[in-house]
Amino acid sequence: MRNISKVAPGWWDYTTLDKALLDEAAALSEKDLRGLAREGFAVVMYDTLEEFYLAEALEYVAAWQQATENEPAGICGPIGPTEQLPLVARVVNAIGLSLQHAHFWGMDEWVVDGREVSRDYPLGFARADMELCFDRIRPELAMPDENLHFPAADPAQYARSWDAARCVVMQGGQGEVKHWAFNDPPKREGVYQDAPPSPAEYRKLGTRVVDLHPITLMQNARTSGGGTVQNVPHQAVTVGPVETWKAEKVSIWHPGHHDNPFGMRLTTLMISKRIADAAVPMSLLAEHPNVQFNFYRPGLGTCDVEMH
Repeated sequence: MRNISKVAPGWWDYTTLDKALLDEAAALSEKDLRGLAREGFAVVMYDTLEEFYLAEALEYVAAWQQATENEPAGICGPIGPTEQLPLVARVVNAIGLSLQHAHFWGMDEWVVDGREVSRDYPLGFARADMELCFDRIRPELAMPDENLHFPAADPAQYARSWDAARCVVMQGGQGEVKHWAFNDPPKREGVYQDAPPSPAEYRKLGTRVVDLHPITLMQNARTSGGGTVQNVPHQAVTVGPVETWKAEKVSIWHPGHHDNPFGMRLTTLMISKRIADAAVPMSLLAEHPNVQFNFYRPGLGTCDVEMH
């Protein structure tokens, strides 16, 4: 019998894993993390936030530079981190990069009363992408509206867009529940009462509306609203594993404040050792052929006990 979650008994999450694996992850040093790289899984360290976010921004630019009329190409990008977005616009403008044949996929969006939120919603992800990046690009360089793809509660059109252009890279952050996008662990109910879905079953999920794990609700309240969890929707629409596996590369960015030192270590260990478990959705990337974890070195912290 798997452990019951310590934080949400009605859900699966990383606290249901075997304690030996959790303790192994907590004991990893920075050197240990660098040593977990393997073929198909790169571990990259950055010493300053400036180079960290610039490197993230340059992934956008490098992907868009590959786009041509006959072979359109693009990137799927997160809200969290967001610090790279103004840098993307600044670089595009500085080098005069036309985005005529480039594409962008947003990762996720809030859902309220069965519909994705509008562009004026204060916590909206499409709103953040537009205000922090795309609205700052010079009009003569701007991406055509039809090449901007944001997920909707009816995901059919968004899902089809993944076949309209090559996704060079999917970026992501890591939430405290160990998700990318809003691919949260499932509820502990029905056929998943005693075990979470198998990795193969979870990977069949495409873009869809999801109920959000309590950890995710609390994290978004903390990072985006000063803890006002009453203002965070309990549902979202998220890009799924089906679309993720269409991306040639998955690049995850760890600045050190979206997840904690333990969480960053746990998913690195699981992906390195090819331990895929749907209670830790990020670990399913162990089965993707090209994954890169990017760390802000000073943000790694430690898992040492320190009483205050």
